[in-house]
Amino acid sequence: MTEAVLSVRGLTRSFGDHRVLADLDLDVPAGTAAVLVGPNGAGKSTALRCITGADEADAGTVEVLGEAFDERSATIRAALAVVMDDLDFFPDLTVVEHLDLFARAHRTEDADDVVDDVLEEVGLTAQSGQLPTSLSSGQRRRLALASAFVRPRRLLVLDEPEQRLDQEGLDWLVTRLRAEKAAGLAILLASHSPRLVEAVADEVVSLDRSGTAGAGRP
Repeated sequence: MTEAVLSVRGLTRSFGDHRVLADLDLDVPAGTAAVLVGPNGAGKSTALRCITGADEADAGTVEVLGEAFDERSATIRAALAVVMDDLDFFPDLTVVEHLDLFARAHRTEDADDVVDDVLEEVGLTAQSGQLPTSLSSGQRRRLALASAFVRPRRLLVLDEPEQRLDQEGLDWLVTRLRAEKAAGLAILLASHSPRLVEAVADEVVSLDRSGTAGAGRP
């Protein structure tokens, strides 16, 4: 197997007496997608937050490209693109300004062309001059995903990216994630969508409310 872009060992997280994650092990090689599934409260979002540094695990290790995870690392910052459900937008920036800022902050080559292409792909060209607060919930979700697609990345981490997308949006997301894998990216996502899981997962990790995980093929 190709060397893992993301490697997780023994990830454990508790809140008080409640064990949310127990010894989660996970490898995601380049060009593959791993999907966390399970009921609400099973720890999917907690796992993603611990893996990306938004929360601190009680035990375990996370490596990205063979380097221990440290959000201060330039290598890891350049490799990791994350879209969580609680992504904050810049309230005073328009859609296109928001994406332009993300692209330029991450030194995207040909930033103007990349932003224009992604705007067209996510169906927000007509809304490019609007503020995020004026968008529908589905459009805001597309904008959140677009913020990851306008920047360089080796590892894409998404928390239930299908939320608030209609069927057309879900079809687009499937196509996009398959293209990301074909381009050699590693993808880790949590999802409740059987369609998305079946279409993109190379490995499915099932979490339950006891904090334990079981891995298998889709």
